[in-house]
Amino acid sequence: MSRMPNATQARRPMLDVRDLAFGFGARRVGAEVTFALAAGETLAVLGGNGAGKTTLFRTLLGLLPPQRGSVLLEGEPLAQLAPAVRARRLAYVPQQSAPAFAFTVLESVVMGCAARLGTFGRPARDDYANAQRALATLGIESLAPRRVTEISGGERQLVMIARSLAQHARVLVLDEPTASLDFGNRVRVLGEIDRLRADGMTILFSTHEPDQALAHADRALLLAGGRMIALDTVERALTAENIERLYGTPVRLVSFDGHRYACVPRE
Repeated sequence: MSRMPNATQARRPMLDVRDLAFGFGARRVGAEVTFALAAGETLAVLGGNGAGKTTLFRTLLGLLPPQRGSVLLEGEPLAQLAPAVRARRLAYVPQQSAPAFAFTVLESVVMGCAARLGTFGRPARDDYANAQRALATLGIESLAPRRVTEISGGERQLVMIARSLAQHARVLVLDEPTASLDFGNRVRVLGEIDRLRADGMTILFSTHEPDQALAHADRALLLAGGRMIALDTVERALTAENIERLYGTPVRLVSFDGHRYACVPRE
């Protein structure tokens, strides 16, 4: 069931996106994207392949400059924040990670603390304990001594999520966080998203699964061709008509006890 932020939370958005156009260099991928997220609110972004979800996220993180419009983080222009400040406030979990060095899993998660350390700072005992707790939260503490180059892609995704937890950022951006996970790990990650939003974290995640948005987000933003076709509570945005428009296939929405529960193909 969706949960809207209270009036106090809604006064100043944690993330405020205004008339954003985004892309690579002169190449336009998307435009006219506007939304605001309050503390403790979760927004799911849905769209077909090539809709611009990843490029949008990279722009919101400051990895790509906006082609037009602005992104405010806690009321401050993102473009004016130093990289270290952005790293303390924003955590990012990409779709896939290909490690170049054979760090242990524990070392990789401790790297989430790097933004809070000085130029010559070294992780302290508390940082390692914090990383161990993040691994335990996701049920992967047994991986701590393993090399990240020797674990599966799904396990690496969980490690990346654990690193974002160790970062203690207030805004978490996840690009299709369950795409490479088996059913058990998928349930674990989605449960962690629910726990973090209940703790007041602002969360933005992309997914191809309308069911995930319906169960784990407050609002949904639907992208087609890089432009918004809907932005509303998940119940109002994820209509059968809108889902069919996104993915080009007939669907129906099955509900139980008056609550929408699942999106299934329609014959």
